[in-house]
Amino acid sequence: MSWEPVIGIEVHVELMTDSKMFCGCAVAFGGEPNTRVCPTCLGLPGALPVTNRAAIESIMAIGLALDCQVSDRSVFHRKNYFYADLPKNYQVSQFDVPVCHDGHLDIEVDGETRRIGIERAHMEEDTGKSTHLGAGGRIHAAEGTLLDFNRSGVPLVEVVSRPDLRSATESRVYAQELRSIVAELGVSDARLEEGSIRFDANVSIRPEGEDEYGTKVEIKNMNSFRSLERAIAFEIERQIGVVESGGEVIQETRHWDEETGVTHSMRVKEGSSDYRYFTEPDLVPMVMTPEWVAGIEERLPELPVSRRARYLAQGVAEGTAGVLSALDAALRRLYDEAVLSGAPARSAANWITGEVVAWLRKAEIEARDATLDGPGLAELIEMVDDGSVSTSAAKDVLDGVLSGEGRPREVANTRDLLQVSDTGALEAAVDEVLAANPRAIDEFRAGEEKVVGFLVGQVMKVTEGRADPRLVNQLIRERMSG
Repeated sequence: MSWEPVIGIEVHVELMTDSKMFCGCAVAFGGEPNTRVCPTCLGLPGALPVTNRAAIESIMAIGLALDCQVSDRSVFHRKNYFYADLPKNYQVSQFDVPVCHDGHLDIEVDGETRRIGIERAHMEEDTGKSTHLGAGGRIHAAEGTLLDFNRSGVPLVEVVSRPDLRSATESRVYAQELRSIVAELGVSDARLEEGSIRFDANVSIRPEGEDEYGTKVEIKNMNSFRSLERAIAFEIERQIGVVESGGEVIQETRHWDEETGVTHSMRVKEGSSDYRYFTEPDLVPMVMTPEWVAGIEERLPELPVSRRARYLAQGVAEGTAGVLSALDAALRRLYDEAVLSGAPARSAANWITGEVVAWLRKAEIEARDATLDGPGLAELIEMVDDGSVSTSAAKDVLDGVLSGEGRPREVANTRDLLQVSDTGALEAAVDEVLAANPRAIDEFRAGEEKVVGFLVGQVMKVTEGRADPRLVNQLIRERMSG
């Protein structure tokens, strides 16, 4: 029997607001444990929450970027469960009236565009952080657990997809695309290594061609795109093995073990009734007016999918457009400025995604600190196109510009990299090379074209690489044909 995977992704995004969701404690990664806490985020008796307006504007921006509907009215609920990192024994979250709902995200996999539905984007508060002491960092083998509540109460957006994904690869692409959007909006730093964006996957299988869903399993602890893809691929095969051996998949939460490459059972999966949701009595309903929503929409930046389409329309190759779109904003701005300064779009994109990125990485310099600007890159590309410098010499010019030695033509002059395009000067070098290689002339006249390349190389050597190779080629052919 052929099996079809059915996958939904829950993406948790920590927002980059100045203060927490319901109190004035600062939001920041790291720091001394339990130093950014107060009675409200610790759940102490008598402390009352106040909703963070900036966080609500951030979730609206995420929802609008995903073509979601923004609710005109939304409320918070208490999600009741007991765990050590949840000091109130409930989490302030949302249940049936989220801020955003019914959107979609288009992804491209193997040249095919797939539309993945977004069921909802709701607002909640993050929990504290547990550090389990002992082998593997897992709770079942821990000698003890340390609790840090600095993260408790940090604004957290949960984006829930519909079960529209059909492979581990699609799931990875979806997660990468969503992360790009969040980073572009500037509402989160979206750093996986710091837990600013986290993924849970709901995976089930069903016989191919059937509409009814199978029993879903939730997978946690996937801290990279690679982990997400590997964990889902493993879980699909595990469930197929269970069913084909006569077993039954149970609804549960499973932990992904990166080292062993397998999932382990954590607990039986709760349903919504287990959380005993009820409206948060300490918070008033939120009203998102049309004017408020329109103001957020007007401030949305150009999103990755639109940016890629623009690059393609400008003539950038498809693969390069994808790479350029994912680069740092400073590099994308460098591209736009270079094109506005007259550089061909394809050439500008190739230089940035190739030589510029390579130089910055080697020098360990941030793009925003680079001394190359758009007009400078356009000038460099023009020098290559008009034959002022060779392609290889242009890389040396770029090195000089990025090292702070001046503008491209200034660097080319200082480093003596300008090509010799004076016919009289080159004729002497061509004659010298031809006189030293009479056999090559005979071979050319006998129809052997490849000797031309050899002779051009010899002239380049004589001129220390400063001759215009196109003019040298022309002069050699004229001499040998005469």
